[in-house]
Amino acid sequence: MEQNQTLEQIQNFKGKYPKQLWYLFFSEMWERFSFYGMRGMLYYFMVHQLFMKDDLANLQYGATQAWVYAFTFIGGLFADKIFGFRKSLFWGGLLMILGSFILAFDPKQYFFLGVSFTIVGTGFFKPNISSMVGKLYNDNDNRRDAGFSLFYAGVNLGALIGGYICIAVGKGEMFARWIPENLRWNFAFGFAAVVMIISLLTFTQTQKSLGEIGLSPLMHLERGKRKFYEIGTYVGSILIIPIIIVMVSNTKYTDYFMYAIGPIAILYLVYEMRNFSLAQNKKLIAALIFMLFSIVFWAFFEQSGGSLSAFAADNLNTTVLGIHLDPNGVNNSANSLFVIIFAALVGMVWLWMAARKIEPNTMIKFGLSFLFLALGFYVFYYTKFFADASGKTSLDLFTFGWFVITFGELCLSPIGMSAMTKLSPQKTQAVIMGMWFLASSYGQYFAGLLGANIAKASEHASNADKLIVYADGYKLLAIYALIAGVILIVISPLIKKLMQEVK
Repeated sequence: MEQNQTLEQIQNFKGKYPKQLWYLFFSEMWERFSFYGMRGMLYYFMVHQLFMKDDLANLQYGATQAWVYAFTFIGGLFADKIFGFRKSLFWGGLLMILGSFILAFDPKQYFFLGVSFTIVGTGFFKPNISSMVGKLYNDNDNRRDAGFSLFYAGVNLGALIGGYICIAVGKGEMFARWIPENLRWNFAFGFAAVVMIISLLTFTQTQKSLGEIGLSPLMHLERGKRKFYEIGTYVGSILIIPIIIVMVSNTKYTDYFMYAIGPIAILYLVYEMRNFSLAQNKKLIAALIFMLFSIVFWAFFEQSGGSLSAFAADNLNTTVLGIHLDPNGVNNSANSLFVIIFAALVGMVWLWMAARKIEPNTMIKFGLSFLFLALGFYVFYYTKFFADASGKTSLDLFTFGWFVITFGELCLSPIGMSAMTKLSPQKTQAVIMGMWFLASSYGQYFAGLLGANIAKASEHASNADKLIVYADGYKLLAIYALIAGVILIVISPLIKKLMQEVK
């Protein structure tokens, strides 16, 4: 394969963004359309098509998403040791396409089979495209945060379109005139497959421009030996799918897995740490503290796919600023819309503050993310004061809650990713990125548990009573988020010491 540019030439780009960032941006955008389209349908589909009880659907949703992110840890590991980022991404994309086509063919009968293919595929795709973005920059290039913010806008553009369209098609709120009623869900899942093909084609057609970024780490081995490892990984990732089906469809197995994988990952990191200097290990400890707090953040934030999905389906009106919209579609995509509008602005604010030497450090930004999260959940709680007798409340106010939470996400997620790449030594970059996603996996898992508790409390309640149970649950989450934010800001000087020269 032709190598157009050396790594040094790629990293010495002129202007604000390297051109390769745009190629990765579009590839990720279509993949996130597929992923968020699928994610936005899961809970609703399980309750309204597979007729699961609310609390079980919450647990099932939590398990599915936990596996997706847990697999990014495993995918990162294999990319690091065997595949390299590019092959990993391509293989993951193929598995996601297959999973989406299985669901499009017969979502009711093959639900867990299709979902399991998607889980393994996302694990290979997701961590590696983020790692490639990190590689476009020198270690001390201060344009890196802006690059990740732009990349993050691509993620959200995909999530916005996919998150709204897929569920709205499935529910018959969109294209109902053209799609026969009995095929609505098939088409909804089919959209996810088609856009994933576009994502993969975008990547394969532009990967030449990446020079040596993302090539297999086994290039030094003879071809036969390298092929042996690669084929082993292909076969292994197919063979694990039946195990995933069992784990996801029976959530108690997911419980066992979650009890084990976190401690194992930390032990593995400790094992790796013996090869590093004290200074490097201090940075890794700082990275671990970030991960632990991010678990709490995602456990609350990810109510969007579980309990907030139920809340949207049953308790929200159907207009935002007088425009008729599907409340589930709004719940799936409002956050992404706000990220797209404000990500660049928040990035510019950080740059403006940096130029004046008043930019808050990463820890303070993390603390702020929890304060916004707390305020957003307080807005969700506050919707109960606007409800009518049937238990329906304002979609406008609900959307405003997402507006507030978005600023919390913008203080945590792109900055967190960037911090992981800065805090980890070269040898463990993909593992640390994987552990960052593993922390998200725990967040998703706990989100399912929290959502199931809220759902259980409202079982057999009238719609109006259900609204009160959900709203009171969100008030509790707001209080916990506030406490976490205050703790983070208080301990920030200590963590700043661990981070040393990393801003």
